[in-house]
Amino acid sequence: MTKVEIMPGICGLTAIVTAESEDGMDVTVKVESKCKDVTKMMEEVGEELDAMEILFHKPGTGPLYEAAAQHCPHAACPVTSGILKCIEAECHMALPKDVSIKFL
Repeated sequence: MTKVEIMPGICGLTAIVTAESEDGMDVTVKVESKCKDVTKMMEEVGEELDAMEILFHKPGTGPLYEAAAQHCPHAACPVTSGILKCIEAECHMALPKDVSIKFL
């Protein structure tokens, strides 16, 4: 199981993402967030996902970003990307490593 915390910024609506996969292909993803937009996005996408189908698209495209485009009004929200990073790590398609954006 891989678990990440995504702190999206000024909204303060932290997301906790849990991904679990036995075979590195089929993955169960659960997202806890008080953000109604993220909740709607995940309701549309579902919890049971095919890692290859969800991960391998050009940036800003694919099923998760399509759902985000319908439900999330903030283009810069990092939650969608964070969900994908969690899936990548759980399915051994990328090593787990923190990412960050800092204002200087």
